[in-house]
Amino acid sequence: MKLNGKVAIITGSASGIGRGMALAMAKEGAHVAIVDVNEEKGKETLAEIRVHTEGMLFIKDITVQENITQIVEEVVKKFGKLDILVNNAHVSKQVLFNETTQEHFDLSFNTGFYPTVRFMQAAYPELKKNKGKVINFASGAGIDGQVTQTAYAAAKEAIRAITRVTANEWGPDHININLISPIALTPGVEQWKQQHAPEAYDAMVNKIPLRRLGDPENDIGKVAVFLASEDSNYITGQTILVDGGSIKLH
Repeated sequence: MKLNGKVAIITGSASGIGRGMALAMAKEGAHVAIVDVNEEKGKETLAEIRVHTEGMLFIKDITVQENITQIVEEVVKKFGKLDILVNNAHVSKQVLFNETTQEHFDLSFNTGFYPTVRFMQAAYPELKKNKGKVINFASGAGIDGQVTQTAYAAAKEAIRAITRVTANEWGPDHININLISPIALTPGVEQWKQQHAPEAYDAMVNKIPLRRLGDPENDIGKVAVFLASEDSNYITGQTILVDGGSIKLH
């Protein structure tokens, strides 16, 4: 039980990669607070978590600062501490660069970048007290410059930048801050597969050296468990590519 007795907040955890991480951490003994806007899926994931450990569910808009502060306070009130923060939630729209507007940037930064900043700031006192772990999320969209991903890529690279800064600033406080850049078979990818020709999906998979998409729990979730555990105590400020070998950083 690598995370026995630890307390985690995971944003965007009602489904997809967030759900996979929540289940992986719960099975390793962590108490998990689910943060999402999808109440139905959130309740389903909470029920799955409670098979293994204790959990909480927050159906909150994390673009609102007061909601972030409230979530952190209520988690600490219930469990007495906070050890792990996972900033996974992010919404964006795909359009070509020349069609990208201020609204596209606002959507991406307000749902991804700014909540990451605000959750980290709100959680800092508890993370410092408990030598905590922060897991932020990067994307191949930013690292590799994927077309139609201007606003999303910009926000993800901004998250990578503040992760490196805080890794330096918070290192003396024994807080580890790392990033996961994933590729996974999520409900959104499944929907895309159904909407497009199977050939397009197969072509995408065939570009991945391991020839498959990652499993949200068994692939992405287990790396998140590693980064949240004492096994990663000497790793900070790093981007961990959990993408089947799609991108190789040099």
